[in-house]
Amino acid sequence: MRALLSLAIGSFGIGMTEFVVMGLLPNIGRDLLPTAYAASPDDAIAQAGWLISLYALGVVVGAPTIAGSVARFPRHRVMIVLAAALAFFTLLTVIAPTFELVAASRFLAGLPHGAYFGIGALVAADVLGPGNRAKGVAFVLTGLTIANVVGVPLGTLLGQQVGWRAAFAVVAGIFALATVCIAFFVPKHPGTPGRRLRDEMRVFRIGQVWFALGIGAVGFGGFFAMYSYIAPMITDVAEQPEWAVSVVLVIVGIGMTIGNIVGGALADKDLRFWLFVGLIALGVASVGLALTAGWIVSLVLFAFLVAFCGSALSPSIQTRLMDVAEDNQSIAAALNHSALNIGNSLGAFLGGLAIAAGLGLVAPAWVGAVLAIGGLAVAFVAYRVEDRSGRHPSHRVPAAEAAQTAITGSIPTQR
Repeated sequence: MRALLSLAIGSFGIGMTEFVVMGLLPNIGRDLLPTAYAASPDDAIAQAGWLISLYALGVVVGAPTIAGSVARFPRHRVMIVLAAALAFFTLLTVIAPTFELVAASRFLAGLPHGAYFGIGALVAADVLGPGNRAKGVAFVLTGLTIANVVGVPLGTLLGQQVGWRAAFAVVAGIFALATVCIAFFVPKHPGTPGRRLRDEMRVFRIGQVWFALGIGAVGFGGFFAMYSYIAPMITDVAEQPEWAVSVVLVIVGIGMTIGNIVGGALADKDLRFWLFVGLIALGVASVGLALTAGWIVSLVLFAFLVAFCGSALSPSIQTRLMDVAEDNQSIAAALNHSALNIGNSLGAFLGGLAIAAGLGLVAPAWVGAVLAIGGLAVAFVAYRVEDRSGRHPSHRVPAAEAAQTAITGSIPTQR
């Protein structure tokens, strides 16, 4: 249990470091971009949104490359190095004096993210042994879930009251604690000798893999377009005090948690149908948010629905990717993590672009609706091509299992 708790501490830190910035964009823009903020707060907030995109880009690059490159090394040692790297790069965010250096530190902090979840899930599954592998994976994932419900709102409140750097200082401390705990409590765990990144890259030869990645990158970007700029929507559009941001983030975190559970159950019944329904519902909820964001009650309702629909899509997208990846299951799970973080980067970038273009602080919600429709189009083309070819995937992974692994970047061994 101490080993699993040690790994969960790290996943809690990852949940905070990835999402707490979204509630602190106005504070970061005001501090790091004072000239731009004085001239136009909206422009400064849009530029600060690059920090979200760069972190997500780091995840996209690091998830498959690091996970594939270190597969042959003992996993418990790899986990120590990854946790230490997360602590170090997050500390750089705390002390970096300029926006450019903070941006660089956020990219670096994203690199170990996916590999930590992927390898950590394998270690956790092995700790509990046969018959309890999924429980181990789920336990590690609870750290990220709790971070969205508790850590991110509290970190946002701390950053608003003390300064945004204080929130990241806490995160760096959490990663340092995780590093020490992993070193002491996680047992030795061998790697896979002879495993090379070159062998894993064969998955890119499969056309349907690219379609599945596109669904995640474009469709899931609709959720992040909203989430990245939720703070200024609350304070400037709905005209609520800063402390209300933390309250709304708790509700959004609950929506994400429930959505992931419900999405796995629904996708097991009919993956194609619920994938389409989820993308449509995400688009509709985004439009509802855009139209009614000026009223705090409707903003909270539609932000919850966007979070619910976005997270409900994760198991479907993960399952679809593993279904079409043939024998490349591990790298497929890591690639799903990359795809969803491309969505993170794309949503934050396009949302910021819309704000900078003078379309207002509700523009990211409209961007989210467009991205959801784009993901729906990619899904339609993917299934159309599959139906015409007559080649349907023979390997089916239960979506309930994929719901546990959509964020971790790894899956239990095949039964």
